[in-house]
Amino acid sequence: MTLPQRLFLIGYRGAGKSTVARLVAERLGWSWVDADDELEREAGRSIAQIFAESGEPAFRDLEEQVVARLCDAERTVVALGGGAVLREATRQRLAAAGPVAWLTAPADVLAARLAGDASTGDRRPSLTGAGVTQEIEQVLAARTPIYQACATFTVDVAAAAPEEVARQLAERLAAGP
Repeated sequence: MTLPQRLFLIGYRGAGKSTVARLVAERLGWSWVDADDELEREAGRSIAQIFAESGEPAFRDLEEQVVARLCDAERTVVALGGGAVLREATRQRLAAAGPVAWLTAPADVLAARLAGDASTGDRRPSLTGAGVTQEIEQVLAARTPIYQACATFTVDVAAAAPEEVARQLAERLAAGP
């Protein structure tokens, strides 16, 4: 069985995409990249600054360009931003370049994880202006059908340690489609 050339991780903030991407890459002997980090590096500003100064459409344009380039990466695990799947063109690219793993957890678990991440407030803008748990519930209600449609497979990360999630994903890749 030949492994695919890349793996994309999707899901809401706090699902552990970056941590799991690093761990899966270590297991496979691949590289890994956080698409949001790549975008911020290229833009020279944080995502929150891009939203505030240029608006969400400009951010999504940059995000789409970064993801398009990452779809050509080889032997790479890519942790995508939570909203990267919102554009149809990106979803089509991911479907062609995949597989795509959706890391999922309930809103309360995601809220607790975000509360423990000191960088979240500085780097990530509020998407609704609501409280954290309320915002997660609202955004997940809109994004869940998109995540489901994009996902080659889904991993519930609510109770699993990142190392266990990485093991499951590496085994899944080795098993094939």
